Amino acid sequence: MSVLAIDAGTTGVTALVVAADGSVARRGYAEFSQYFPEPGWVEHRPDEIWQATLTACAEALAGADADPVSCVGITNQRETAVLWDRSTLAAPRRAIVWQDRRTAGLCAQLNEAGHGARVRDLTGLRIDPYFTATKLSWLAAHDLGVWAGVADGSVAIGTVDSYLIARLTGGRRHVTDASNASRTLLFDIAAGQWSAELCELFGVPPHALPEVTASTGEIGRTDPDAFLGLSVPIAGVAGDQQAALFGQACYSPGASKCTYGTGSFVLANTGPAIVRSAAGLLSTIAWMDDSGAITYALEGSVFVTGAAIQWLRDGLGILGTASDSETLARSVPDSGGVVFVPALTGLGAPDWDPHARGTIFGLTRGTTAAHLARATLEAIAFEVRDVIEVMTAEIATVGPADAGPADARALRVDGGATGNDLLMQIQADQLQIPVERPMVAETTGLGAAFLAGLATGVWSSPAELASTWRLDRRFAPGTADDAAHRRWREAVRRSLGWADR
Repeated sequence: MSVLAIDAGTTGVTALVVAADGSVARRGYAEFSQYFPEPGWVEHRPDEIWQATLTACAEALAGADADPVSCVGITNQRETAVLWDRSTLAAPRRAIVWQDRRTAGLCAQLNEAGHGARVRDLTGLRIDPYFTATKLSWLAAHDLGVWAGVADGSVAIGTVDSYLIARLTGGRRHVTDASNASRTLLFDIAAGQWSAELCELFGVPPHALPEVTASTGEIGRTDPDAFLGLSVPIAGVAGDQQAALFGQACYSPGASKCTYGTGSFVLANTGPAIVRSAAGLLSTIAWMDDSGAITYALEGSVFVTGAAIQWLRDGLGILGTASDSETLARSVPDSGGVVFVPALTGLGAPDWDPHARGTIFGLTRGTTAAHLARATLEAIAFEVRDVIEVMTAEIATVGPADAGPADARALRVDGGATGNDLLMQIQADQLQIPVERPMVAETTGLGAAFLAGLATGVWSSPAELASTWRLDRRFAPGTADDAAHRRWREAVRRSLGWADR
């Protein structure tokens, strides 16, 4: 038996056919467009995400007759606000993407009004444009025609997972899982349900929200008329970072991973305990099983890492492909004193400043594109180090003493940028712990497949899933350049609040 995993990311959709031994038998991929109507605004067309899903899945399923898939798992970019007509499934407007910063002013007002502590207590999150609720508040104030449909029940609200489930089931199901719900600023993570108090604060009608389900367990079936002729159970759903934690077999408290994608996201399993961060990290739901038992995680969200390399390629034109960054950066011994803070959409953990902006320090007449490429790789490693240093102290309160970053044993990594060996070595040097890259780097999709297959009998237990994890390469730490990290922290300080100056 095999499992089809749909990984709906920020720039495209990847479809994986995962075999029972945990290997990826086939894959498909399709990109969709990014829209930037104003500075700091980021939008997607939901119908383009759906068409990319169909294209990627058709490619992955080609030639699959000898090994038909038994179920579907879904993982997705989180926090993005999607609206669609319940009858036609058409989206009345573009989705507002997690990277979008248009609600920074609203977030400041809510924080100044004293709501931050209560919201943090209920959700484990902070009031920031990153999350879904303020995007919905903005729509209520600025897109009155669409919001009238939300109010009268004809338009549904959801995140990308719930939109795709609606499309996959021909509109029969309006659901999300607990991990995605926990990223909206509308979900009480201790109670495991939508919060009437938060819905009132952000002006979101509860009737428009999806039903919350477990992350593993059958929640519906695909409609063959809507989805490539397939009628199979949808049996696993999780936000992309939680899915990667599951796909990396981080099933014990303290076990941790970092995903390097558009941004970088460090998550550590905290088991049944909600660990409250005093230093800018987020408490979130990792997954919920079919009994309703919740596993929590501590998360550090870095908004721009891989996107910085894309900017070098698309914005500056100094790279032909993203993979060229390693070759170019290796052509110089160091960054030549250049420090790049890639706050292109503000800063996430641990600094959390939507008004920070990208800055480059240390330029001289001798600075070349190679120095900037190396400074970009260093910036990614510095950002992750900042999160790990905070997490190491806070995660030490849970789990066995030899678990994850609490004892600095190793960090499991995944995502496209992990193919950059220089970046992975710089990361190990900066963390002073080994960095472990698995054979299957697409662990976000793998986690979705694991969640679905666990529910349908493809795998019998988390222990069996853990046995499928295979190491590709372990990067042992060398010498840490602490002076470079100190320069980085000073550069971050100078970038803060730049948009307000």
